[in-house]
Amino acid sequence: MSMPRRVMVQFGLAFPYGLYAVGPVEPELDFERSSKDRPVQARDKETEQLVWKVEVMDPDPETKKNDRTFVVRLLAEVQPVLPESLPGLPFTPIYLDGLTAAPWVDTRSCTGPENGKGHRCRARQGWSFRATDVKAPKNMPGSAAQSRSTSGDKAA
Repeated sequence: MSMPRRVMVQFGLAFPYGLYAVGPVEPELDFERSSKDRPVQARDKETEQLVWKVEVMDPDPETKKNDRTFVVRLLAEVQPVLPESLPGLPFTPIYLDGLTAAPWVDTRSCTGPENGKGHRCRARQGWSFRATDVKAPKNMPGSAAQSRSTSGDKAA
């Protein structure tokens, strides 16, 4: 049996307190194919859809400070449009359809041998999220969040 690289995830399990867009939807550049004079937008390797990105914030009170904001990639041939923000809110509440998660390991904090004493490593495990659509949530998050699921953690 082969495990898929990306796993379908229910939005409410990954983000029991909802999710907020804190920036605009922008094209993600393909750095290998782009040049200074000719930017090329990235395409998803599995679906061939254009890749867009939006910075989001997870308001879950148990989320670590460094993991509260992150980028979600949106796969669509036309630039997705964020729903209208609610009056009085500095950010836009969003709901993601077709949400998938892929695990990754961040080893940037690992160091090499120091004075012959071996390696020191504080690797972190995290999740990369992709979705096929972004829209307004049907219910405001927070009050209905009754249990916390670890399946949606961004980093551990």
